[in-house]
Amino acid sequence: MVEQTTAKNGQTEDCHCEEGKVPDRHGKCVMPEVTFPAFIMSLNTSVLYHLGEIGDPATGRREPDFDLARHAIDTLVLLEQKTRGNLDKDEEELLKNIIYDVKLRFVTAVKR
Repeated sequence: MVEQTTAKNGQTEDCHCEEGKVPDRHGKCVMPEVTFPAFIMSLNTSVLYHLGEIGDPATGRREPDFDLARHAIDTLVLLEQKTRGNLDKDEEELLKNIIYDVKLRFVTAVKR
């Protein structure tokens, strides 16, 4: 499938990238397509990282930061509130389930 992208001059051009990717500024097809589920999963990963469930990619160390974890959870909750009625069923379920999961993980991590 050929996707349409907008060039710097505002003109529409054909994208040669495979589905789910968009070109970076050099034209390489490496960037993931920005979608609502991908954005939610990114915030989920942030929560898991700040809870110490995912190690630092550079060092492998796991250092919990509950303040930043809480902030990412609050961001997910804000998105749920502000997008209510504007999401499709799958997006709504994904967001609801992610929020439920990270809240449970947060409570468990704080109790440790």
